[in-house]
Amino acid sequence: MDAELTALIERSARPQKLPGLGERLVADEATLARVSRETGAEPWTVYDAALERGVVPARYLRNLGAFGIEGQLRLHRATAAMVGLGGLGGLALESLARLGVGNIRGADGDHFEDSNLNRQLLCEKDDIGLQKTEAAARRVARVNPAVRFAGRKEFLAADALAAFVSGADVALDCLGGLAHRAQLEDACRVVETPLVTAAVAGWSGYVAVVVPGRPGPACLMGQGESAEETLGTQPPAIYAASAIMAGEAVRLLLGEKSALYGRMLCFDLARQTWDTVDYC
Repeated sequence: MDAELTALIERSARPQKLPGLGERLVADEATLARVSRETGAEPWTVYDAALERGVVPARYLRNLGAFGIEGQLRLHRATAAMVGLGGLGGLALESLARLGVGNIRGADGDHFEDSNLNRQLLCEKDDIGLQKTEAAARRVARVNPAVRFAGRKEFLAADALAAFVSGADVALDCLGGLAHRAQLEDACRVVETPLVTAAVAGWSGYVAVVVPGRPGPACLMGQGESAEETLGTQPPAIYAASAIMAGEAVRLLLGEKSALYGRMLCFDLARQTWDTVDYC
């Protein structure tokens, strides 16, 4: 770690009493941005140095009660691989970036069209025709400059999926439809990457966590026409599924055991039913 960088961070931070944590050095957004400019270090490196020295970036103050500084540093150094940056992916990306997952890969070969405007966070009316990976990179840069986002502007074929998720601490299946979910599960099994998967149709959906080496729910769903083709995708269901999905991904990144290992959380917002079932 660069001594000059850490010294500047510590000099620039201010002591602040934090509930349950006592007095800690805290550095606000403007301070860390200035340190980055003055030293030439990228924001990721500045945040890493701050957390390593126990200096709390102010943007993460509301995370500390759940993660602590050690957990926040672990998230900052973690890598999440996301396949799909549409409805589920855009919202999950937002949560991961705001929570401080420091390295995010995102793959999607699609571009925005009018029908995405009802539910996809990354899509605004002036973005029709824009590549989803471009919108994702732009959003992450605006939300949290300390996150490194690497986009792949392509629909990954079966032989490319394993390489994409290899080395990641968690993978997120944010795909629409059924066609490629089994391939992603197979890829994660090969490289032993835990997978959080979700799907939505109408007002209902599910979220599951696939243990490396174990089968996932894709084997139950088949590869025919998905229910979302006829039932549509309603924003509340997308938001519910993506929130649970991001939460489970973060738990895995923190080294915690997911309550959904080998299980599916199935919900129906129209009937307000929530059930957890074993799928294997």
